[in-house]
Amino acid sequence: MADRPKVVIATNQESRELIIGDDDLERLGAIADVHYERFDAPSSWEEAPPSDPVANARLVEVARDADALIVCHGAPRITPEIMDALPKLRFIGELEGDRFARRIDLEAAWERGIKTVDTTNGSSYGVSEWALMLTVLGLRDGGRLNRRIIIDREAEFHVDHEKGAGYRRGELTGKTVGMIGAGHIGRRFLELLKPFRCQVFVHDPYVPRELADIYDVTFTSLDNVLSLSDVIVCLAPITPATRGMLGAREFALMQDDAVFVNVSRGAIVQSDALIAELQAERITACLDVFDPEPIPVDSPIRDLPGAFLTPHIAGYQRKDYWRFFTLMVDEFERFIDGHETRYDLLPHTQADRTGAPPPARG
Repeated sequence: MADRPKVVIATNQESRELIIGDDDLERLGAIADVHYERFDAPSSWEEAPPSDPVANARLVEVARDADALIVCHGAPRITPEIMDALPKLRFIGELEGDRFARRIDLEAAWERGIKTVDTTNGSSYGVSEWALMLTVLGLRDGGRLNRRIIIDREAEFHVDHEKGAGYRRGELTGKTVGMIGAGHIGRRFLELLKPFRCQVFVHDPYVPRELADIYDVTFTSLDNVLSLSDVIVCLAPITPATRGMLGAREFALMQDDAVFVNVSRGAIVQSDALIAELQAERITACLDVFDPEPIPVDSPIRDLPGAFLTPHIAGYQRKDYWRFFTLMVDEFERFIDGHETRYDLLPHTQADRTGAPPPARG
């Protein structure tokens, strides 16, 4: 762009304070004229913001000469009509939409040649680390050991190693790891797995198969991931295709003493089926998510020694929230410098998030 670009940021006040760090705002201001406008539309992962002609008109007014829009919670939906009223618009960025892009009419943007990016993956760094932690903890049956000390106060401090307590699977090195999903979190998780020299099976119909060679993994069916792995890590998004995907049949495929880790969404799992397996003490589960949330106080999952639970905390760190905007400024810098962006919203992204069949491969 020959002229200094204009960027309009449209969010509610909470997102402005939580996500947009001053250092990155200053960095963006060094390369563009930046205008922040507060909006307070209802925000949901599942539903687009409701139509609000007054808010739409105000956005058009402040962004009439904008080259880029950056939206987040509170912003109105960027409709074809809004795009047509912004003749210079060439870039729309979603800061935290869980890659559902409810605030952007993607088809309309693509038809108009407008770049669409999403940096929800800013939280993937912390989630992938949490997944690794739960994997290691599950292999050593850490939930059961912790329960012995904290809850079963009269239990012997030292476990009987001959009975295998605390060593149901042992160390991670050399184990077979199965992954359900290989998106941003999954690929960061693969980077963290490298020192452990694991064999990795992956089920994800949406990601490029070139990743198999890059990360030295084997793409396979969901059934193979479940039946061949010492540890199964669920990293898939919640969509119509994945909701309730793991039930009694799927858990029955897991090996005895397998470890199941879930850091994605609780509703991918049929909770009753998982509880039944844990009650049988056949597998171990380390869960950062559950269905429903919060976990009911009388849920049996709270009392099962083979379950280690955390309260959907994997992605919640102050720095992670700032990273959404850090990555967005990185993306805009690439864009105005004529480079390819990294976190594009594309047809295969849309298919993944809606549960539609993946686009045909060339």
